[in-house]
Amino acid sequence: TAITITEQPVSVSVPVGYSFMLRCRAQGCTSLQYQWFCQYQSDCCLIPGATNQDLPIIAERTQLYTCRVNDLHRNAVFSDWVKVEVHQCVARGLPPRLWRGEPVIVLNPSEQRVELGQPLQLQCAAMGVPAPSYQWYRNGNLLEQQKRKKLWITHTKVSDSGTYLCCASNSHGEHWTNAVDVHVGGGEVILAPAKHLQLFHLVFVLATGKIALLVGNNRYQHHPNLMAPVRDVFELSRLLEHLGFQVVSLLD
Repeated sequence: TAITITEQPVSVSVPVGYSFMLRCRAQGCTSLQYQWFCQYQSDCCLIPGATNQDLPIIAERTQLYTCRVNDLHRNAVFSDWVKVEVHQCVARGLPPRLWRGEPVIVLNPSEQRVELGQPLQLQCAAMGVPAPSYQWYRNGNLLEQQKRKKLWITHTKVSDSGTYLCCASNSHGEHWTNAVDVHVGGGEVILAPAKHLQLFHLVFVLATGKIALLVGNNRYQHHPNLMAPVRDVFELSRLLEHLGFQVVSLLD
């Protein structure tokens, strides 16, 4: 109790080769000494020479870190364990040169077709400093229990069908994944929306070179945040793409 950590290190999610600092600050009755440790898989080891409040890191692989703080009376406390997640392949999601740590999506979920009662897993990933938090949505509605990179439903129901997307956010902002369709059903043959549209194509002659720009504003300066624009933009995007449009959709 003689030592109090006043600033805990924070987890980050960064591209390989990225340079940054982990910070730990503490207060005590005497002068304090710092020592950083790292853990890779099951091996935990002291980092030689890492005896300052700040630990400089060049990201190479995903590891866990903690800092031990002790005083002259042999009191010691450890900081929270934090995760440094390192992304090796981020060609399309690589942050710009002036990246300030805002979320950057590096893995989008993929469309799924699952049998009724079978498990469903959707996965996404984002970089960010601090590491982003995640929130999944289905048909524009927030899924209270789905707050991880991986969305997992053990036994799917028909009501689990829909359009899913995930929001990655941190103190610098937020970013949305692509929206993907999930189809849950039995062995029966279901005429998918795309098949219905093919029937319409037999009747209507579709023009070429059609471009649609969709802008959904969720946030207004003098109005509560909205959720409907997110759902509307992605549902209209899907519909217009089926109709042969090139779609550019933007949020905020």
